[in-house]
Amino acid sequence: MKKLIVIILILLIIFIGMYVYRENQIASNKSTEVTVDEISKIETYIQKIYMWKEITGEALPVFDNINNAPDVWIWEVVKKNLEEYELSYEQLQDKAKEIFGEDLQKEFPREGYEYMEYNEETNTYYAVGTGLDNQEDVFLLDQINRTENGYSVQIVEYLEDYSEAYNTEETEYNIEIRNLKDETIGTVKNTDDETSIQQLVKDNIDKFTKKEVELKSDSEGNIYVTAVKNI
Repeated sequence: MKKLIVIILILLIIFIGMYVYRENQIASNKSTEVTVDEISKIETYIQKIYMWKEITGEALPVFDNINNAPDVWIWEVVKKNLEEYELSYEQLQDKAKEIFGEDLQKEFPREGYEYMEYNEETNTYYAVGTGLDNQEDVFLLDQINRTENGYSVQIVEYLEDYSEAYNTEETEYNIEIRNLKDETIGTVKNTDDETSIQQLVKDNIDKFTKKEVELKSDSEGNIYVTAVKNI
């Protein structure tokens, strides 16, 4: 009888151990799972900071610290997200902090720069128009992992070339999908939806540039880019 009780106790301990382990695994998986809302927030933020290579050199440059990011990219991101196009120095600095967070130590150039000129009479800066080509710089979210301080996001970069739209009178035309080496990987019709383009990119993912974007999340749920590297 005693042996039977001992066996039952041992089995009970094993069962409890397995249950606790399973619950811990479930809790761990839930804590690392990225929600749909988080994905949407991440995509919206990266769209804010994703630029045009003909203006900033790269749509998203590589840097190990936000303060080492190229100046022209930083201030063009700020300009892209302006609601007004004539602002004071303080307003520009505040917008930069809003987008990149308090870790940003860069200061807007007092004399302005090529695409944001200073008006001495009004003591304000005003945005200057920039010429863009027919290729739209685009990214695709590939993988998102939760980190201790935020997220590590892998993106795929590509170009949508709309040149044919300007060289034809037809309402239907081809959009060439290119990689950053300016190689045409495939074409889609302008009547196709965005998922057709994304599927083409996914099917040829090894032919495109991939980058890893490190994002920091603060206590209020805001996210800021801290580093970008090539993969």
